[in-house]
Amino acid sequence: MSLGKDYIFRLQTKKQLLILFASGILLTVVGAFMIINGDGHHEEVSSIASESSHYEFHWYQRFFSNLWINNVYFTGISVSAVFFLTIQYVAQAGWSAGLIRVPIAMGSWLPYAFILMLLVFGVANHDIFHWTHEYLYDVNDYRYDAVIDGKKAYLNVPFYLSRMILFFIIWYILYLMIVKESDKEDVNGGETPWRKMFTISAVFVVVYAVTSSVAAWDWILSIDTHWFSTMIGWYVFASWWVSSLAFITLIVIALKENGNLDFINHSVIHDLGKFVFAFSVFWTYIWFSQYLLIYYAHIPEETIYYVERVKSGIYAPFFYLNLICNFFFPFLFLMTRASKRHTRFLKIACPIILFGHFIDFYLMVTPGVLKENGGFGFMEIGILVVYLSSFLFVVLRSLSSRRLVPKNHPMLEESLHHDV
Repeated sequence: MSLGKDYIFRLQTKKQLLILFASGILLTVVGAFMIINGDGHHEEVSSIASESSHYEFHWYQRFFSNLWINNVYFTGISVSAVFFLTIQYVAQAGWSAGLIRVPIAMGSWLPYAFILMLLVFGVANHDIFHWTHEYLYDVNDYRYDAVIDGKKAYLNVPFYLSRMILFFIIWYILYLMIVKESDKEDVNGGETPWRKMFTISAVFVVVYAVTSSVAAWDWILSIDTHWFSTMIGWYVFASWWVSSLAFITLIVIALKENGNLDFINHSVIHDLGKFVFAFSVFWTYIWFSQYLLIYYAHIPEETIYYVERVKSGIYAPFFYLNLICNFFFPFLFLMTRASKRHTRFLKIACPIILFGHFIDFYLMVTPGVLKENGGFGFMEIGILVVYLSSFLFVVLRSLSSRRLVPKNHPMLEESLHHDV
């Protein structure tokens, strides 16, 4: 049986991604221009109306908010792809042996994500995270906030940055160790690299379980500093995880149809489809669990989170769109066996799910940062396109840098003959 051909990152593809990137820049500039000129009166009204809460809106806050959304979204997709890879080794799975170079390539975004996270936080921390203002901790200042002051042992910039840096370093070091052993396996074969990857993967799974939750507290929960949820770690993980699975599925399908992974059969595609379907339901379970707990307890400090989203004319449509894209659509569309086995269905479902979970992160971040000054327009689409084209460039370049099929993987034969 043919093992396909290695992926070549052709000049034409690079040009297409460059055009996509330039289009995103253009949309972002147009969006910023429209906000500045079309909503100038809105900025003035927001400033006057918010005197009591000491909040003044500027157009660049919407820009920073979108940068942060995309940072967190694509970081999660990348690190969750590495998580997918490590699960395959820990579970000693054979069905996925032929496609593991795809999540490896997606993990190559991590160093770029790290730089972007540091840059955006360094420039925009006051505009995104209310708790970074020093006056909140000064008891002599009229803006003093006792609740936030009570969290300063955890929510302070040095400790926050230390956690962020530590997470990325650990993720990337473990990722590089896996890549190194995977490359050795291609050259030398044998079970030694595979056994080492099993050990490294077991460590990564444990590390990811802890760090993904803490990252959710830091990067999402701390935006709404007065709000709290015991479910947020699981909730952010579920959104990251489904998005990563959908992205892996799309890339595998694209490579298969391009002749690069033509040995990937319908059973492997079916398993990927089952993952996307199952964890879309899992995300809904977590979403409903968080919503039900807050609804039933009816504690003002908790319910305000949903009031800001459901009662708002700006965010309410996205609140319901989020549920449609991430639960109702995948649940109904991917319910049948055929829809999970055939690429034509997954090529429709996965992009909608990916966009749906981008909306999910939009809802997690924007209301807390911008209050009623949020919106969704050219700027949001433009920045998403910029990040998507950049992410694809890094992933495709990584795919072309090594053999696409791990020819010496001890379980590759199982993947070739996988049948469900």
